[in-house]
Amino acid sequence: MTRSVLLAAAPVVLAVLALASPSASQTPANAQTCMACHGPSGVSAAPTFPNLAGQKAGYLEAQLKAFKAKTRTNAFMNPIAAQLSDDDIHALAMFWASLPPAAPAGAPAVQTAAVASSLKMPAGFPAGFIQYQDKPAPGGGRTQRYANPVAVKAAKAGQPLPIGAIVVTVALDKDGKVASYEAMESKADWASALPPLLRNGDFQYGRFEPSGRPVADFNQAPCLACHKGKEADSFMFTHKELTEAKG
Repeated sequence: MTRSVLLAAAPVVLAVLALASPSASQTPANAQTCMACHGPSGVSAAPTFPNLAGQKAGYLEAQLKAFKAKTRTNAFMNPIAAQLSDDDIHALAMFWASLPPAAPAGAPAVQTAAVASSLKMPAGFPAGFIQYQDKPAPGGGRTQRYANPVAVKAAKAGQPLPIGAIVVTVALDKDGKVASYEAMESKADWASALPPLLRNGDFQYGRFEPSGRPVADFNQAPCLACHKGKEADSFMFTHKELTEAKG
């Protein structure tokens, strides 16, 4: 091939490569969901979530398709990938592969909460709540779960948990002292603040210190992803036990 032909072909080749490798400015709509756990630049500070930036596109695409087909199982990724089309998967794979595999200069060393929670510890808890579960926990502690009357009434009637439903999990240490609280609550329009792929109806999740103060920099994205697959049970893993609650 002559030099003149190569020069003539260069603009076409560059155009094809530009289409094949999206830039950071061409962020796919669903990338926001990925960022919630894997970091805004695809480089995660959390040891439980791998980096996406700079991975090979074919590898990323294959893993997302495996999560979608459930040939690779993960409590977080299966319900998220199930919502993606093949085109979505391809776009995400190409996008993350196009980014540098390192945090940009000046980026914070530790990722802050990517999906902040609006939930507050219920005032006066456990007053007004119904305990529906009490079971042993690892380390000699116990796990107790409570729900407000709105949640209990709906569950017993075989209805989805409505706006106003609150469920609280209490972790007790081996001495019976509160180690932490976790809660889920549904309020009108809470979903609008969340990435579409992570939405659990209008539920949000929160984690609290024994004093009831919210845990600093709590990222509810993993909770949303994990509970996403339980939509048929009002996003609960203990829905059956709630239907059997006394009171």
